[in-house]
Amino acid sequence: MLRLGRREFGAHEPVIMAIVNRTPDSFYDQGATFRDEPALARVEQAVSEGAAIIDIGGVKAGPGEEVTAEEEARRTVGFVAEVRRRFPDVIISVDTWRHEVGEAVCDVGADLLNDAWGGVDPRLAEVAGRYGVGLVCTHAGETQPRTRPHRIAYDDVMADILRVTVGLAERAVAVGVARESVLIDPGHDFGKNTRHSLEATRRLGEMVDTGWPVLVSLSNKDFVGETLDRPVKERVVGTLATTAVSAWLGAQVYRVHEVAETRQVLDMVASIAGHRPPAVARRGLA
Repeated sequence: MLRLGRREFGAHEPVIMAIVNRTPDSFYDQGATFRDEPALARVEQAVSEGAAIIDIGGVKAGPGEEVTAEEEARRTVGFVAEVRRRFPDVIISVDTWRHEVGEAVCDVGADLLNDAWGGVDPRLAEVAGRYGVGLVCTHAGETQPRTRPHRIAYDDVMADILRVTVGLAERAVAVGVARESVLIDPGHDFGKNTRHSLEATRRLGEMVDTGWPVLVSLSNKDFVGETLDRPVKERVVGTLATTAVSAWLGAQVYRVHEVAETRQVLDMVASIAGHRPPAVARRGLA
């Protein structure tokens, strides 16, 4: 069982986490939700399309202009409070690696801290434990926040992913995070080249076998673009194909830009796997 905020999810219940970037320079939407009203409209649309989690980020993942902890908090804290007020039942996640920001957003109602940089600030897990919120434990190849990997190599990329993410998850529980509120994430593209991310996807079942719920953040990423030789705006089909494979292998949470399309993919895979009945079953019965 996965427990986040007020919600509980069964082992075969896929969960969509919708991305809402509070940045002027995000790689995909180029700042479309930097201002409050477009961002709130995005939240409303995502919830209506089936997202259970809204993931709010105040810093672009890639290199760019420096964003201090104070500026990151300015971009996220008030917005988290407003989303909490307007959508009391939605699970609010904040994508941050800084414990100061984590504490500030938990103060106003965040349910989950999405640590995409692999525990670079160990105090973030302590904040999650203190506030009784969830934590995403990600493999980032020991790279520093907002840096790109350069000629990174692994003897066995999945072995390293398991070592890091399970270690972070066990530490999170040790500092007070509820076991049922901890997720592990292979960190596609983070500290990896395209072949590493493809192998991580192919072997995702090894992460599922650990018993920790697995989150995947695949949406329109570079490994999809390089695999198909497609620019950012033409990666949706590749993303959805990777989503289907990940769902078949047992991932549970999907961090995405395209909520409605992802919902259909996850429902279809769940029905093929026998975990969900068809929405309509008239063929051959009339």
